[in-house]
Amino acid sequence: MEYLKLDSSNETELARKAVEVLRSGGIVAFPTETFYGLGAQFDNDKALRRLYEIKNRPFDKAIPVIVSSIKQAISLASEISILERLLMDRYWPGPLTIVLKARKGLSKHITAETGKVAVRIPGRSFALTLAREAGFPITATSANISGKPPADNAQKVLEYFDEKLDLVIDGGKTYGIEPSTIVEVVQGKVRILRKGILYPTINHLNDS
Repeated sequence: MEYLKLDSSNETELARKAVEVLRSGGIVAFPTETFYGLGAQFDNDKALRRLYEIKNRPFDKAIPVIVSSIKQAISLASEISILERLLMDRYWPGPLTIVLKARKGLSKHITAETGKVAVRIPGRSFALTLAREAGFPITATSANISGKPPADNAQKVLEYFDEKLDLVIDGGKTYGIEPSTIVEVVQGKVRILRKGILYPTINHLNDS
């Protein structure tokens, strides 16, 4: 396991290093604008299975991904509604995860065979730099053992996983008050699946 300290001068360099690890099938812990996430390449089934195993996550729970652009998000979906596109335009980049109808061929470890995929463009953070450098979707499931609190610092990540990861990017303590809000558009309405940090704002959309 490699441990690298992030600062203002090496963000791009560390993002490129992380992409190399992801492309080789590795798992990377990295800071987002909320908590730390665990990244694997979205279409590498071996890495995705390993991710489930080290988190002790049930295989029937889908794993969310981060992307670098709306175009990339749309490429993961079989269709996009007008309301879904409006949510993307208004809240991305930012802590809003949108559950979309998945296109055929996505790994069952991303969709958990639900026919859906959870996607967001992260807000200003190392996660956004990483997504942009990668050019492919990356998992961003919380860096914790399933059922444990999410990690808001690299030391907590190490407590959870020790040597089970391939790379840890230490960006200091994250804001880590609440996770991203998760929504799904159902019959033209925004259904909130997890309240998260944007909940007060999102909750008023159906009233307008």
